[in-house]
Amino acid sequence: MVSSLSSEVCEQRLDEHLLRMSWHPQYRSSKFRHVFGKPASKENCYDSVPITHSVHDNHFCAVNPHFIAVVTECAGGGAFLVIPLHQTGKLDPHYPKVCGHRGNVLDIKWNPFDDFEIASCSEDTMIKIWDIPKQLLSRNLTACRKELVGHSRRVGLVEWHPTAANILFSAGYDYKVMVWNLDTKESVIKSPVKTIDCHQDVILSMSFNTNGSLLATTCKDRKIRVLDPRAGSVLQEASYKGHRASKVLFLGNLKKLLSTGTSRWNNRQMALWDQDDLSVPLTEEDLDGSSGVLFPFYDTDTNMLYVVGKGDGNIRYYEVSADKPYLNYLTEYRSYHPQKGIGECGVPRPLGALRDRDEADLSPTLGTSAGGLTF
Repeated sequence: MVSSLSSEVCEQRLDEHLLRMSWHPQYRSSKFRHVFGKPASKENCYDSVPITHSVHDNHFCAVNPHFIAVVTECAGGGAFLVIPLHQTGKLDPHYPKVCGHRGNVLDIKWNPFDDFEIASCSEDTMIKIWDIPKQLLSRNLTACRKELVGHSRRVGLVEWHPTAANILFSAGYDYKVMVWNLDTKESVIKSPVKTIDCHQDVILSMSFNTNGSLLATTCKDRKIRVLDPRAGSVLQEASYKGHRASKVLFLGNLKKLLSTGTSRWNNRQMALWDQDDLSVPLTEEDLDGSSGVLFPFYDTDTNMLYVVGKGDGNIRYYEVSADKPYLNYLTEYRSYHPQKGIGECGVPRPLGALRDRDEADLSPTLGTSAGGLTF
């Protein structure tokens, strides 16, 4: 009897031992777990760039396959620089500027359908459309192609429609989003084709979905709104009190929104939302207690998300999936230099292929220099 009992105990212990040996932790496999940031070498950076001192929370930098544009500090009005990508090194102090605004330039965006056309908006309530010559600028460019007049207060944001050519959206401190059709002969356009007047405070960010059928905005009232840009109506509005959003971004074709902002405890936070239901976020993640605004960038080809903080020296990146846990932290790029602004490079990739360690190209502006950062 005792022998039988001890035999059963030994068998039970053996089973437990084998179970412990067979168990192993389950790690999520990701083909991007070894992605790392590679900064451009000094000779491939842009030095002595007089970057704006404006405290407006925006990118201050825009990049396309030919040029990098940087909002600059200057006296007597607003201006920005347009530098060919290949023209790296120390910038001439007298390098020609694109100037014509009477107030500080607050935002610049390249036309996705024309690499030689850029829109700018300013504290002077004006929006200007500029044609950039293919050859190098030899003197200051002061004559714009079109001037858009409609906002009653400063204009903080401009955004091109992603699928309709020559359609531009602007957001002003008058709480209005205006839609402009640039396919007109007039050099001065005084009437937008539509005015969206549903916000109760200053609009902080705008983002289109892939086909341009939806427009997401964040406002100083900390609410996220999803709009029908054609009808100008509000389709969804976030009333969740636990997340105060400052920036919002559509995540490609995932039918999801990502917002960055602060929690009710004033920690920097990002939240993921279903674009059809903004009642409660799908997930939230607190990052740290810093105060700089977080700018999200999304690479639709790789489903990778990059989160850049103004004044930070690091860039966090995640892999986004359609299923839980949705946001999978990979790692972060660290630098000793804080970012002043950042732009995403739209250099096209070969179809179905990625260049070596080139999941995304970002161009941070750091103090008085700008340089590329490749992942």
